Amino acid sequence: MQYALLIYAERGYGEALSDADRTALVAEYEAFTEDARCVAAAQLDTVEMATSVRVAGGRTLMTDGPFADTKEVLGGLCLVEADNLDEALEMAARIPAARMGGVVEVRPVVRR
Repeated sequence: MQYALLIYAERGYGEALSDADRTALVAEYEAFTEDARCVAAAQLDTVEMATSVRVAGGRTLMTDGPFADTKEVLGGLCLVEADNLDEALEMAARIPAARMGGVVEVRPVVRR
């Protein structure tokens, strides 16, 4: 079964790290994406680059910025193949943001 791992963290959570720690952090993310169960992964650009689109009354409305202004922002996502929820949760716990004050939301992917 596939699960989406949605990675939320405070803006710039890695900026305060030393160069060596930041390099180690990037290496952890890269190692995660090399796991055969990781189908796809992507880091998202900053929330300042986001555009939110709504259609109301037949009109398309566009707003600069994210859908919600929150302390933690969606910074990336991974699509993983896991045998069950427990395995997906174990994988989510390996994502560095989860131990650095962020959160990884795990959702089953609905197959159509």
